[in-house]
Amino acid sequence: MNGRIIRLLLGLALAALLTAPSLGMDAMVSLSGSEHAADAPTHGGWLETRGDVSVLHLNGSYYEMGYQHGRLLDERIAIAMRAQLDAFESHGYSYDDILAVWHVMQPYLPGCYLEEIQGMADGSSLSFEQVAVLNTMPALFNHMISCCEMSLWGNATVSGDLYHVRSFDWSLDVMDPETGTPLQDTLVVMVRDPASAHASLYPEFAGNIGCWSGFNEHGIAIGEDTCLTNDTTFHGISAFFRMRMVLDRADDAGMAVDIMTGNRTCGWNFVLSDAGQPAGYALEQTANISYVGTWDSAEEGVAPFWRIEDVVRRTPMFVTPACAEVELNRVRYDPSGPLSFFWALSGKTSMFVPWTHYRALSEEVERRYGTLDLNGTMDLLRDEYTGRTDLVFGVAVRMADIYRSLFQWVACPSSGEMVVSFAGGDTRACSMPVHYFRLDMLL
Repeated sequence: MNGRIIRLLLGLALAALLTAPSLGMDAMVSLSGSEHAADAPTHGGWLETRGDVSVLHLNGSYYEMGYQHGRLLDERIAIAMRAQLDAFESHGYSYDDILAVWHVMQPYLPGCYLEEIQGMADGSSLSFEQVAVLNTMPALFNHMISCCEMSLWGNATVSGDLYHVRSFDWSLDVMDPETGTPLQDTLVVMVRDPASAHASLYPEFAGNIGCWSGFNEHGIAIGEDTCLTNDTTFHGISAFFRMRMVLDRADDAGMAVDIMTGNRTCGWNFVLSDAGQPAGYALEQTANISYVGTWDSAEEGVAPFWRIEDVVRRTPMFVTPACAEVELNRVRYDPSGPLSFFWALSGKTSMFVPWTHYRALSEEVERRYGTLDLNGTMDLLRDEYTGRTDLVFGVAVRMADIYRSLFQWVACPSSGEMVVSFAGGDTRACSMPVHYFRLDMLL
């Protein structure tokens, strides 16, 4: 199984896997208004439309949130399931293969998420096993050379407030084989308010109980980049659920770090923000290696990488030498320069692309240093992705299918504000309208 998983990771790195939204519900839907309202264990969840964005409100117990999610997004969950499973099967991995991984990981998963899986199954047309498979797929997504994360605070921003930056990048071409619906049509803004945990806000695909990024009411934000490595295991909690645990449980960076460094599985970069300090942290990890540092840590300045005061940023490659040593496709530690560019053209290694992303993002932060606010930081991200600030990265984005941004967001966790854009059709998120949300107003 392990060898087949590695082949999946490598094969999917060249393929289209996920997509973002053209969301258009015509009216608010609530459990109390559904034909199954009498069966519903709670009427607390609802689905609304703001502009062309669907906003899903979940609250109550974990079972109740799962039930609400399943009842309100049943059709979209089924589309997301079929579309992603079709993509996996096209690369040689069947439903049963993914189910086998679930059986390895399930004993490590906190019981509250098993309750939420059961709730979603009871509220939707999927079985418990199908919901479990859907939420195990992210454990196998540790393969893409894409995405970016950043935390800026203090002298880097206008007011000293912390801003967390996220771009979720994959392909725009995954379709439901039954309906032809693109996976992007299942994206919503999640407003999650558990009865026994912290409220949080984030964009996510229908049916996902874990999360790829987000921030909570205590000013903690988290997001990831995937990094290929041979140092992997499925005996642990996937990063997809550990990030969910951070949003649900963490009051501060210390608690979040404890969650993220325990039960490690595959190769990941994370950027963690704590608006209460304010400070951002970079986390790099494999199954057996773990690093946590902030902007002035020695590892952040190992050439060709460099430190920027009050700024932590990551693209899908390891910065710390210990992790880089076990990274697949890493021919040498230094991914910069003409030789790395030639290797990228010849197919020997693709590390020049995430390096170019790191360099372009860093140089643009330095150019705008001290002037950044919520909207200005979003402008920086969009300008970089559309090639306005760096010609080389602009060309790379247009040539590499994996840099199709599905959604991009910037949040000020201390105020609960978030600006977010979603891809639509063949148009990347960086070229689509920006929407504004505030957690306390949504709650």
